Amino acid sequence: MAMQDVHDFFSDVNTTLKNKGLSRLDDMLRPAIMSGVLSDMLTASLAKHSRSLVENGYFNGHPDLIVKGVYSNNKTQSGSEGVEIKTTRKEGGAVDMHGAREQYLCVFVYTIDNETEPATNRRQMRFTEVYLGKVSLNDFRKNERGELGTRTATLHKEGIAKLRKNWVYRV
Repeated sequence: MAMQDVHDFFSDVNTTLKNKGLSRLDDMLRPAIMSGVLSDMLTASLAKHSRSLVENGYFNGHPDLIVKGVYSNNKTQSGSEGVEIKTTRKEGGAVDMHGAREQYLCVFVYTIDNETEPATNRRQMRFTEVYLGKVSLNDFRKNERGELGTRTATLHKEGIAKLRKNWVYRV
C-alpha cells in the first residue's frame, strides 16, 4: 500500500507538471534528494497503514519507524525498537548509512527512466525490490572518506546476502 501511495503521488504530480509543460519530478530531483524524498514518503505511508508503528517524532531520529508507545511522545534520538527505511537505485539493495547499528532495516530499490526520448514518453518511477531484515554491527563495513567526506557504513558482502534472504518484493 505504501508503494502504491508513492506511485500515485508521482503519477498525479507528473501529470500536472506535464500539463504545464514542465519536466517530471523524477527528472528535476537530484538522485540523493529523490532517495530522501522517497524514504520520507514511504516512512509516512507505512506509519499510516500500520497498527503498531509510527513515524519517529525526533527530527533525524533513528529508526524512522518506531513501535507505538515504547518511547516517550513517540520520539527517540537513537532507539532500537523499530525499522529504519532506506531507498536506493542500486539493484540488490546495497545502501550507505551514517553508521553501523543493530537494527531492523527495510530497503526499497527503485528505477527511474531517464533515457527514453522524448522525455514525455518516459516510464514512471517504480519499485523493483524490497528487503526487510534484522542486521547487526558485524554485518557492516566502514567506508573511509577523505577530509571533506562524511563517514558512512554499508552492509558487507555477507551482510547484504543476509538482508537479501529476507526479500519482501521483487519484480
